[in-house]
Amino acid sequence: MAFSKVTTKKLIEKKQKGLKIVTLTSYDYAFAKIVDDSKIDLILVGDSLSMVMLGHKTTLAVTMDEMIHHTKAVARGVTNALIVGDMPFLSYKVDIKDAVYNAGRFIQAGAEAVKIEGGTEILPIVNAMIGADIQVMGHIGLTPQAVYKFGGNLVQGKTTEAAKKLLIDAKNLEKAGVFSIVLESIPWQLAKLITKSVSVPTIGIGAGPHCDGQILVIHDMLGIYTDFKPKFLKYFGNIGAEIRKALASYKDEVEKGVYPDMEHSYDFPKEDLDKVNEWFESADLDAEAARAKAKKE
Repeated sequence: MAFSKVTTKKLIEKKQKGLKIVTLTSYDYAFAKIVDDSKIDLILVGDSLSMVMLGHKTTLAVTMDEMIHHTKAVARGVTNALIVGDMPFLSYKVDIKDAVYNAGRFIQAGAEAVKIEGGTEILPIVNAMIGADIQVMGHIGLTPQAVYKFGGNLVQGKTTEAAKKLLIDAKNLEKAGVFSIVLESIPWQLAKLITKSVSVPTIGIGAGPHCDGQILVIHDMLGIYTDFKPKFLKYFGNIGAEIRKALASYKDEVEKGVYPDMEHSYDFPKEDLDKVNEWFESADLDAEAARAKAKKE
């Protein structure tokens, strides 16, 4: 059966049917095309590209222009998956008008929705975006843009009061009209309660098995980006090691003159080869080069 275009409505229907939602990040055309070919439901152009692609220590350094650049690249490689643009630090919490404008830039770049971090405190921003016909994905729990507030990438919702707040935040985001909510780094029992309490899909990352779907950073789960290894991360492949192995093999073959061989080389037309060799033997290449340069000038 053909895999049809994923929409926000279809994701909500999957929750209603008890079907799991599969989500990954992508940051460029090549990876996005592979992910889309794998029939992944949703591709997030995550602000995690700040670390994974650009080498920063946190998500805070990536800019709107960089996020838009990568969103355009991803959109070129995707036919079926829902594309969500991750709004970076300072792009939506400073001014509501700017927030809507920046969200619109993601849509114009090829995203079909945006993700923003925060709970009840960002409801006016959510309302404004949805009022501008922009679909919004929520994100609560560990919100990486508040890493300094939390004092690190620490599990959230581990006290009674914190758990209550997250449950209320999820309910308020649902009522505001988000089409899904990312739950990051919270106890699985709390994620289960939130998932039961809202009608929109919950997408877990470090939130246990009872969420409606899961998301991972693609470079993390493939073992390419290894600077960060939280408890929830599972390597589904060791592509990083395979890449290093391939690079070592390439280096070895080039140094030994094994690659390229004739199989990987182009032939000059045989009927003209003698003419070129004769000209080469008799020509003054320095003089010929000088004449060619003078003619161009």
